[in-house]
Formats: sequence, structure tokens, C-alpha cells
Amino acid sequence: MIMAIADATPALLVLADGTSFSGWSFGAKGTTLGEVVFNTGMTGYQEVLTDPSYCGQIVTFTYPELGNTGVNPEDEESDGPQVKGVIARNVTYRPSNWRSTESLPDYLVRHKILAIYGLDTRALTRKLRSVGAMNGAISTEILDPSELLHKIQLAPSMAGLNLVKEVTTKDVYEWTTPTDIHWEFNPENQEGKGESLTVVALDFGIKRNILRRLASYGCRVIVVPASTSAEEILKYNPDGIFLSNGPGDPSAVAEGIETTKELVKAGKPTFGICMGHQILGLSLGGETFKLKFGHRGLNQPCGLQQQVEITSQNHGFAVTEKSLDDNVQITHLNLNDRTVAGLSHKTLPFFSVQYHPEASPGPHDADYLFEKFVTLMRDNKK
Repeated sequence: MIMAIADATPALLVLADGTSFSGWSFGAKGTTLGEVVFNTGMTGYQEVLTDPSYCGQIVTFTYPELGNTGVNPEDEESDGPQVKGVIARNVTYRPSNWRSTESLPDYLVRHKILAIYGLDTRALTRKLRSVGAMNGAISTEILDPSELLHKIQLAPSMAGLNLVKEVTTKDVYEWTTPTDIHWEFNPENQEGKGESLTVVALDFGIKRNILRRLASYGCRVIVVPASTSAEEILKYNPDGIFLSNGPGDPSAVAEGIETTKELVKAGKPTFGICMGHQILGLSLGGETFKLKFGHRGLNQPCGLQQQVEITSQNHGFAVTEKSLDDNVQITHLNLNDRTVAGLSHKTLPFFSVQYHPEASPGPHDADYLFEKFVTLMRDNKK
């Protein structure tokens, strides 16, 4: 059934600068705090909600209708929602899609995620664009803006926050499931061609579709916790190292940076995505900085030398271009703001991108990077 506004539970959103928005709850009841950000994608809300890179964040969806296609187990990017909260303009309680097994509101209630709808998400997004991403809170129990603001002021800033320990796997496991044949879009995949390649994936908050793409390209994937030492990783005798996406401030992930520095010395082909890109940059002597409001959406143009890829992105930090030494070259720029979107080593088999070539959700322009990684490993093995 469709819930009438008169029957809905009032909810309040307050930002760290004191701005407040009233609305109605469509998730769990209570109070939640996090960094308020916005995502400009027109699809893929379930993949966004379950992406570990959003850990610690309250996500505003700029697309005005949320929940139309419901949710289903196949589209999870992890074991469940990773966000602190959800903000929408309108929400559907009765989804219409042949793959749907549950409505979005029921799903959020089941996973105890707070959500608010009925507010002006356009005004909120314009505020975040002009002032920058900031802490905020959603509550169904504290409806006094000043009282909720006091709680926000006690919350830590995303800068300097290590959230990887909250999302990384606790146990080593092997991933073998490729992209479902019904969804496979690249007939040139390497699956079953030649000798299998072993990839050790350092899990900073890895998305399942990254694992599927690596498996589709013929890789045996061993996923290890972010705390795993370089010595332990190299015991698997991997053909390549993968550095995954993840949440929080990359410069605060000291253990991951030190491990990657040691792995770099081994000279194994290495591929980093998002947080992994930042960790690789830091391990090669670079620095990172916090973006004003980050890049979160499915249509970010990236490229260099007259070649453009439309990419899926989700990050709030970037590698500082001037911090990179002469051995590192920039391969991609974000063409909206000219921040570093890709890098590689000039003589060693290391490369990384700030966007998501596995694109779940999003375009497939950059899927070739998985083939590039496979080629590097095969060449290195020879």
C-alpha cells in the first residue's frame, strides 16, 4: 500500500551549519549521524546503499523518485546497507519490477537504516555544493533543530577518519563467481583462456562487482583483510595485487599504506580503484586532500590526450597532482575539475584510477582496465 503523508512519522534533518529540513521517515526510527553527501545517479540506488565506500555517510539522492524498482538480493554490493542514512525527495512504497523482492522502505527498516523524504533535495544539494559536504543528522525522536545540532557538533570530521577497519573482511576468502552470463557485456573476456592468474585483493571495503569482473577475466581472487601484512600476501605467490575501494580518509589508513609500500618493492603488477588508487599514490610518495563536496555519480568525464571515458565515481578525497614524483605519470584527469583520476608508474607495472571501471551502477567505458591488469600479469609472468 502507499502510505499517506498523514500516517507518516515526522523526521528532521539538520546540517552542521545549523540548516534544517523537515520531512517524513521511510526507514528505521531513532537518530543517526554522518557526513551528508549527494549522489547524482538516476539509477542504482541499491548498489549505492550497499557500497562500503559510503560507510559513515548520509546519502542524498538528487534523482527525485526513489524505490520504484524495489530491492533484490542479486544487486547487493556487500552484505547489506553501509550508509548511515538516506535522503530522498519522493519514495515509493509499492515497487514495480520483475526482479524486486522487497520495497526500499521495508528493506531499510529491516536493516535499521534511518531515511527521510519529502524535503527539497535540490535546495539541499545546492547548499552542499556551495558550502561543502558536512556532518549532519536525521532523527525521528529529536525534532528540535538546536538539540540535534548539539549532537552533530560532537561528531568527528570525515577528514582524518579511518573507516576501513569497519568494513574490511575479518577472514580470508576466495571469490570465484563471475558476472552472470545474462549481464555479461564483453565477449572478449579472458575467462578460460590460458593459465589462471592468482590475484590477492586487499580489502579496504571491496565491492562485489569488482570481484565478479576479476573472475570474469579469468582470475583466481583471494580476498584478504586490510590488516594483512605484505609478507603474508606474498606467501600466496600472487600474479598481481589488487587494492580495493573503501571509505574514509585514505591518509588515515596507515597500515594499508605501509603494506602497499612493501608490496611495491616486490614489483608485482598492481591495480588500484578509488581508495586503492589513493593508497597507491600515497605509497609512491604522493599526498591526498579532501574535496569540497566530492564526486558521486554515474556520469563523470575522465580522460587525457583527447580520449574521454564516462565513469561511475564515489569519493571525497583526491591525490594531489604536484605531490607525485617524476616516476609517476598521470593517465586520467577528472574533466570537470581537473583533479587526478588515474596514474601509473613509468617503469614498474603499477596503475590505478579514481573511478569505478566495474561500474555497478554506471557505464562500462572503463571495463578495459581489467583486461589491462590481466595483460600486465601475463606479461610479467613470462
